[in-house]
Amino acid sequence: MQDVSNGAFWLAILATGVASLCYWAHLLGLRLVMRRLATNAGEGPVVATLERNGASSGFAGSVGNYARLATWAALASLAVSLLARWQAVDHAPWSNMYEFTIAFAAAITAFYAVFERFYEDEDRARTARVLGALTLPVVFAMLTVTAAFFPSDVRPLVPALQNTDLLAIHVAAMILAYGALSVSFGAAALYLVQGGKRNRFVRLPKAETLDDIAYRSVIVGFPLLAIGIALGAYWANSAWGRYWGWDPKETSALVTWLIYGVYLHMRGLRNWSGTRSAVVLVTGFAAVLFTYFVVNLWVSGLHSYAGV
Repeated sequence: MQDVSNGAFWLAILATGVASLCYWAHLLGLRLVMRRLATNAGEGPVVATLERNGASSGFAGSVGNYARLATWAALASLAVSLLARWQAVDHAPWSNMYEFTIAFAAAITAFYAVFERFYEDEDRARTARVLGALTLPVVFAMLTVTAAFFPSDVRPLVPALQNTDLLAIHVAAMILAYGALSVSFGAAALYLVQGGKRNRFVRLPKAETLDDIAYRSVIVGFPLLAIGIALGAYWANSAWGRYWGWDPKETSALVTWLIYGVYLHMRGLRNWSGTRSAVVLVTGFAAVLFTYFVVNLWVSGLHSYAGV
């Protein structure tokens, strides 16, 4: 099953790379056009070309549709990789940086695919698929870094992780939270690029739509993050005899949760939206990345079991 997991992982890298290129082509207003070349002997072979929207004849297919297809292919590949890895290691496949990064990438891809589908009818031309031009390259980069730097070999669980039930649900809650919050980051970053309500770029989603996507994704991610932290505290009491010890990972996760709590508090009580909210969300995602990469790789603590 390990070979199946590795093979699906490489397919996911390929699919996210294709999806990234297609989303950028869609953002730039390109279409894939199939044309038959003419030769002196008559009709020649059919070739594919990228042309600006509005290009006339030929069988034209939306690059955005190919991007969506590649996204779902990537999600399916990641799911197969994780399920096969689960069978190979006989526990939830997120006990080290290799496994967790694949699961994190799968969560980002899944939440993006759901949001793309949800917003399809509201702004077909720009909204979700433009967000994919930012989200899918992030997933592609994560998987590429995983392939380059994180070992995939199967290792026994360290003693603190040997509660397989809590490993499954605690880390799953954190993965899902991070995946949802990644979508809020993408929407907030595009909001800042748009210059807020000035809507500087026609091809980008409207600022109002981006603000709504960011808010909805935090509404999903914030309670999941709270559940993950609470389950972590419960597990810490079982493993180390205390619920909270201000370990670097615990502290960083709490700070991240508080940043998103400030965002929701200010938006709910003071109707604080727009550029200030977008800045908070970008800061919050920076805290997510700090908690995930910096604390796991370079800060010593009880949670130092990245496997690298």
